Amino acid sequence: MSLLKRIDKGGSGSSGSGSTGGLSGGGSGGGDEQSRLGDMRVRRQPVPSQSANNYKDIKQRVQDKLLTEIDPSEDPNSPGVRDTIEQLFDHILADEGMVMGKREKRELFNSIIAEILGLGPLEILLSDETISEVMVNGPKNIYVERRGNLVRANVTFENNEHVMKVIDRIVSPLGRRVDESHPYEDARLKDGSRVNVIIPPLALNGPTITIRKFAKKPLQVEDLIRFGSMTPEIAEFLRAVVIAKINAVVSGGTGSGKTTLLNVLSNFIPKDERVITVENAAELQLQGEHVVTLESRPANIEGKGEVSIRELVINCLRMRPDRIVVGECRGGEALDMLQAMNTGHEGSLTTAHSNSPRDTLARLEVMCLMAGMDLPVRAIREQIASAVDMICHQARLRDGARKITKVTEIQGMEGDVITMSDLFEFEQTGIEAGNVIGRIRPTGLRPKFIDKIEASGIHLPPSVFGIGTVRY
Repeated sequence: MSLLKRIDKGGSGSSGSGSTGGLSGGGSGGGDEQSRLGDMRVRRQPVPSQSANNYKDIKQRVQDKLLTEIDPSEDPNSPGVRDTIEQLFDHILADEGMVMGKREKRELFNSIIAEILGLGPLEILLSDETISEVMVNGPKNIYVERRGNLVRANVTFENNEHVMKVIDRIVSPLGRRVDESHPYEDARLKDGSRVNVIIPPLALNGPTITIRKFAKKPLQVEDLIRFGSMTPEIAEFLRAVVIAKINAVVSGGTGSGKTTLLNVLSNFIPKDERVITVENAAELQLQGEHVVTLESRPANIEGKGEVSIRELVINCLRMRPDRIVVGECRGGEALDMLQAMNTGHEGSLTTAHSNSPRDTLARLEVMCLMAGMDLPVRAIREQIASAVDMICHQARLRDGARKITKVTEIQGMEGDVITMSDLFEFEQTGIEAGNVIGRIRPTGLRPKFIDKIEASGIHLPPSVFGIGTVRY
């Protein structure tokens, strides 16, 4: 069955519905052709110059006609459908007698195609590679993050119903729903971008969408060095840490770049090792040949079928992993992750939300208590001190830049306290034109696990740790 129902019918026919605002020509049949064309030339106006209501009316009428002409049995995402819809679009404009410039026609078509096949006003933002995050705070209030800075976008939705239509288009393919009985949901776009939606009555400003865009080209360690997120010395050290199977936690606040850093670190893993990743929403882009990706699953409409991160961590222990990479520890799975690190799965990696390396230890302690096991605090701290070798803390500075601010070694226990020492730290020296000025410097201390690094055949020169160099 063809996607078009009448595009091949002879003649354009008569529309019967004149265009508002002087955008329609005369009748499509009979009369003096030259006179009709002359009249159209006089009336021709670029679409954007019309009033907002006229443009909205034109767009809605053409869009409605397209929807009635598209065969619902066809897959709108199949190859060639866009070209076919464009043919029908031209046919409808001819029927309506609308004449517009090439640019205005293309803008109208792209806007309509975004509504029919995509996510409406969000399409132009998602296609912009300089944008890393999109935030919809109701229909008229949309912000984006571009190069670390939040700016207001120049696109809007028509109303709350328009936003809800896009939300439904996001969650429906995943078998999920968002309504008053279930007013929030996490989802993932086809390109891997992470989405959170929350609607009234919980969201007072209207339906709210937050999209963390998925990088089409994964950032490499060279990119982070170029951005100033780390120094070549820290990069060399972190590469040695991963190869030597040092258990590490990447910590930081929301939007600090934890997942990006974890992705870079995981790509240091030797390609011949079996790596199992566990995530809420698959974001890691490991380059290895032997990678198994597991993703948790929320409950269905009936409240059944949920598979948690913790269940997946327990299951992957039976899958003969060389390493386990957990996208983020948020709850009781932290205890299972620590036990895995302590039972032969060295070199495992994970992330955690926190404000500092010391806060990371406290967070891990609380998350272990969330596992529901009646363990004394000292036992949990001993597990943490034994399992975690290093914490790499990432922060988003006030100018939007993301940097490694501390690399801290976990040294052990003294009494009931876990002892730590900083190996690298960010030192801010000032602010210039709104930009934070500073440098990441070594503290002059060598980690206790340096022997393990050297046993892996890697020799790090003392200068990496600032030893034997003049420090100012």
